[in-house]
Formats: sequence, C-alpha cells, structure tokens
Amino acid sequence: MAKTYHQPTFLESLRARFFSTRLDAAMTIGFGALVVWILWGLVDWGLLNGTFSAADREHCGHGTGGACWAVIDARWRLILFGLYPFEEQWRSAIACLFMVLTGALSCVPWFWNAKRISMLWVAGFTIFYVLMRGGYFGLSEISEQNWGGLSLTIFIFATVILLGMPLAIVFALLRRLDLPWIAGTMALVIDTIRSLPLLSIMFTFAIVLPFVLPDWAVGDKLYRVIVGYALFFACYQAEIIRGGMQALPSGQEEAAKALGMNYWHRIGYIVLPQAFRNALPPTINQFVITFKETSLVVIIGFFEVLASGNAAYGTAEWNFAHVEVYCFVALIYFTFVFALSRYGAYLERRLSVATR
Repeated sequence: MAKTYHQPTFLESLRARFFSTRLDAAMTIGFGALVVWILWGLVDWGLLNGTFSAADREHCGHGTGGACWAVIDARWRLILFGLYPFEEQWRSAIACLFMVLTGALSCVPWFWNAKRISMLWVAGFTIFYVLMRGGYFGLSEISEQNWGGLSLTIFIFATVILLGMPLAIVFALLRRLDLPWIAGTMALVIDTIRSLPLLSIMFTFAIVLPFVLPDWAVGDKLYRVIVGYALFFACYQAEIIRGGMQALPSGQEEAAKALGMNYWHRIGYIVLPQAFRNALPPTINQFVITFKETSLVVIIGFFEVLASGNAAYGTAEWNFAHVEVYCFVALIYFTFVFALSRYGAYLERRLSVATR
C-alpha cells in the first residue's frame, strides 16, 4: 500500500526549524528578544521621540533622546542637489526622474533588444544632460562645477555604464581572439588595471593626466575621472562577459561556422546573448558595486550625495546631527541598490540562471 505524503502545516514547519531541541528553542527565543529590543530602540529613537520639523529644531537634543530629522527638513535640498543654483533645482529633480524612468523602462521586456535599449539609454541620458547643463531651449547654462548631490551621483553612474559596457564587450572579444599578440596584450591591460585600486585610477586621471596630455585633450576634471572609472569598470565587466562566453558549449560556434555564418553574426546572435544570460548575476553585482563606489569621487573634490550630506551637518547649527544625515544618505543608496538587486533576482528567475 502506497504511503501518503503529509504536507506539514506552518506551525509544524516552524517547530521543526526553530524549536526542534531545547537549545534551538533557547537560541530562537533569545535571538528573537534581541531583535525585538533593537527594533524597539530604533522605533523609539527614530519615530516616537524624533523631531521632524525644522521649526521645532530647539527640541533636538534637549531631553527628548530622539532623532533630529529636522536637519533633513532644513537641508534636504543641499543633500539632493548640492551646489546647483537654488532657483534651477527643478531641472536637477526632473533630470534625475528621467534617468530613474530610463532605468525602469529598461526592465520592460520589450526593450530587451540591443538597438532598443541603446536608443532608450542614449535618449534618457541626452535629456538628463541637456536639463543639467542647459544652454539649449532657453535654459541657462550651468557648468559641471556647480553640479552636486544625488544628480551628480546618478550622472557619474549612468555615464560609466554607457561608456564602460560597450568597452567591456570589445575587451572581452579582443581577449578571446585567436591572434596571440592581440589577446595577450589585452589580457595584460585588463589584469594591470584590475590590480590597481579604483581610487588610484581616479586620482591619476584627475591630477596626473593633465601633465602628460596636450592642452586641447585635457578637458574637465569630472570627465577625466569618469573615463578612468569607465575603464576600470570595463576591465572587470570584460572578465565577467568572457566567463559567460567560456560557459557556452564550443559546438555551438562550430555549428554556426558550418552553417556559413560570419564572425559578427556568430557573436551578435549566438555568443553574446547567451554570454550575457550566463553572466547576469555577476553583472548585476558589478552594477551595484559601481553605484556604491561613486562615493569615492568625494576624495578628489566632487560634491556628490555623500559630500553634500557632509556639508548638510557641517555647520555650527547642525553639527550634532551627523547620524541622522548619514541615515538619510544610506537610505538613498539603499533604495537604488535594493532596486537593482531585486531586479537582478527577477531576471534570474525569468531567465532561469539563478546561482545555486
């Protein structure tokens, strides 16, 4: 007689996982109490006893023991827009919304085509740049020296991805060529750049490079740093793409050759689509790392969102509220990074390439 399978109930599963022995039960109760205590302390500090309005600033730190969110109410424009002129900050806000919308539309499957996704990002980035820089359509011109806050962070991230991803594909293809001197030279370049810290590359492009370039090629410091960052990103991403290519069965490319397909058709229709599919999890991870590491530009004098946060509490009036400012900046980073991570997980489920 066949045995029937008993589906455990929720309570039975809970007991089996967390209360199967006395030690498990004790650890579960103890850890649960610790978590509840920490969460209650955060709620009490941040919400119940917090001061949220700049008009109530005098209550901060005077017996309340709560968070002083009044600094965010008073200085949020500085954090989000940095040195951008006050009367023109609407342009920076709309530009950021366009880039976020571009990222959101990239998640729609209809855009999962090389031509469509490229046109989408070029259009979104062009609108972003025109709004931020001005000089067209009656908008006053604002130089990059006055950019800052979240908009500068998004600009650096988007530009690095737009420049670095095509460059990464080229690097990966060059490294797998059958010509040893090209593949070997490319391998040396990639391994050399990957062995250097990102901060040293940024510093070199920002400070050292102008001494060896002709005057016409120096350009603005911001763009030199972005080019160095894009080169760093491209070398890491090239290895990720090459790993995705190596995971493909060799018979596929040989079959394509037998069918008479030329090199670019084999790469464009067979190799690269599957390579990106295989390399999806590390690619999303590289995007997350790239977004977070935009904060390194603060070291070489750029007023991105972290530097703007430092300036927000860097006055005698608000110098006690650094914890609240850093919590707000951390929330901004968390929002973008968590969205990238969740979208990556969705793509893994959709394309069945989740790591195990």
